[in-house]
Formats: sequence, C-alpha cells, structure tokens
Amino acid sequence: MMLLKLENPRTRLIAMAMLTVVMLVLPFALTGSFESGKSWIRTIDFALLYIMLALGLNIVVGYAGLLDLGYIAFYAVGAYLYAILNSPHLAAVLPVWLISPSFPVMILMAGLVAGLFGVLLGSPTLKLRGDYLAIVTLGFGEIIRIFMNNLDRPINITNGPQGINNIQSIHVAGYDFGRPIEFLGLSFEKVHLYYYLILAFCLLIIFVSMRLQNSRIGRAWVAIREDEIAANAMGINTRNIKLLAFAMGASFGGVSGALFASFQGFVSPESFVLMESIMVLCMVVLGGMGHIPGVILGAIIVSITPEILRDVINPLQHALVGRKVVDPENLRMLIFGLAMIVIMLLRPEGLWPSKRRKAEFHEKDEEAKA
Repeated sequence: MMLLKLENPRTRLIAMAMLTVVMLVLPFALTGSFESGKSWIRTIDFALLYIMLALGLNIVVGYAGLLDLGYIAFYAVGAYLYAILNSPHLAAVLPVWLISPSFPVMILMAGLVAGLFGVLLGSPTLKLRGDYLAIVTLGFGEIIRIFMNNLDRPINITNGPQGINNIQSIHVAGYDFGRPIEFLGLSFEKVHLYYYLILAFCLLIIFVSMRLQNSRIGRAWVAIREDEIAANAMGINTRNIKLLAFAMGASFGGVSGALFASFQGFVSPESFVLMESIMVLCMVVLGGMGHIPGVILGAIIVSITPEILRDVINPLQHALVGRKVVDPENLRMLIFGLAMIVIMLLRPEGLWPSKRRKAEFHEKDEEAKA
C-alpha cells in the first residue's frame, strides 16, 4: 500500500528512476529472454497505444462524465488521415504539399482533425445524458466505420473493406523507423523504434492529462460530472467545457490512430469495430474512472491479459486432456469476460480508484462504522 501511495518524495523519485530504467531496457530484455520476444514487444507497443486511447476517453467519461461508446471513431480518423497522406493510394490526385508531410505536421494534423470530429459529435449532443448520449455516440462510431467501408465509390478514397496498405513508416531526423537502425553498437529494429516513439507520446499524453486534471478546466469537467445544473449556476460555461472535453479526448485518439497506421502499415475498417470502443471503455472503468494511474493500469491489464491467455490456453488444454477442446480465442474471451464481471462485483470503483471515487462507493460503509 505504501508503494502505491508513494507519499514520500524520495520514495517517489526512486520509484520513477527504477521505472524509467525498466521501460528503457524492456524491449531488449524481452528479446533476449523469449523466443517470441518481438511479438511481445509488438504487444506492448499496442498496449501503449491503448493507454493513449484510454487516457483520451478518460477525459470524456472520467472527468466530464459523458458516456461515449463511439470513441474508436476518432482513432479511425487519425489512422485513415495518416494512411491517405502517406501511401500511394491517392498520391496521384493530392496536392504535392499534402503528400507525406513531416512527422510533426502529420501528428498535429491528426490531432486537429480528430478534435474537429469530436466537436462535430459533441455539438448536437450537448443536452443528452446517460443512455441517450451513449446511443448517439455509438451510432457516430458505427457511421464513421461504415463510411470508411463504403468510400470506395464513386471516388475511391478509403479503398473500402480492402483497406489501405503500403503506408510509409515515420521518418524522424532522417531516420526511417521502418528499417533497423544501428546506434551505439546496438541494433534497433522496427518494433524497438516504435516502442520508444509510442512510449514518448504516451508519456506526453500522461503529462498533459495530469496538468488538465489539476487545472481550472479539469475542475470544471468534474463539476459538470457531479452536477451540471449547479456548475452552470456557478458560472461555468457548460456548453464550451463539454465541447472541449470531446475535442481534447478526440485529439488524443487521433494522434494514437496516426501512430497505429504508421506502425501497422495497413488500415481497414475491421480495426475500428464497436468492440474496440467497448474495450477502451472497459480499460477506463476497470482501472478507475478519473484516476490517471488507474486508467493506465486498466489499459495494461485489458490489452495484455488476453495475449497472455492466448499463449497459456493451448498448452493447458493439451496438458489436461491431451487435445484442443475449445478454441483459444473463444475461451480466452470467456475467461476475460468472467474476470471483468468478478472484478466489477467486488470493486465497482475500479482496481485503482481516486480517493474521491473510492469514498463515493464506500460512503455507506463509512457511515455504518461511524
């Protein structure tokens, strides 16, 4: 418990230093320790992307209290924007200045365009709450996916269900992240390079989220979540603050989508189904809504646990009954779903909630003790 609280500044500094060292050497440790080390690094790369998505959704759901079931649409916007501008698909018809923009410009464009889509979603839903807002955002997410699936005619923009391939990797300071790079006697392959790149953006988004949480805007979001009428009576412009929550959360999703497209080298509508939105929402709820460390923990558990189960289920079935009885994909999702239900029953506030949220869920217990 003391390690989690880290109230002592010296203890906190030591923990941060140790965590930094672990994160820096983790790719090489995995590569040297496991035959499938590269696949595990790839899994961690995607886990970092999910952390970015969960932190973006945490702004909308955790801070502002706006239930969004279509958040993956902003991920798709960022990914397709990067794919269209950095692949041969539309290179013949796009203006020269738009083809393969520099990496900082591309990331900025992905964040701004996704943020604009967030405002477009938020504007007509300002008066909606709860289930009604969830249904509208769910519809928005499905509309974006269906658009991406059908914008191959009469003008082929997204290449429909076949998706866009041959997407260029990121180039930074003359280095191509799609090819191995030799540095200080070490060979950094693509999964290693993207690990450090995505980790840097993940840390940046964590920093921004922490600053927002303790800012006037963050307190305004919490006020709206607790009581919108009271917040409005106190002079908070609830309309603009809610639009800002949608835009800021969407921009995080757009940036992570651009990184996903460059890392994957291929995007298609199948990557942005409703289940992805549900998974990101589970990360926020499981970890602890409105609490940044809890959201990070939830994202790591939800994204990595199914992959661990994938490697465990087949050997376990062969050891117990000598053959494969149940398909690993179905069984791992069943186990994962049951684990989620148990955790939500035992700890509805999340695995690592904030002090305020924990007090809200255990208020009756405290009164009973008193």
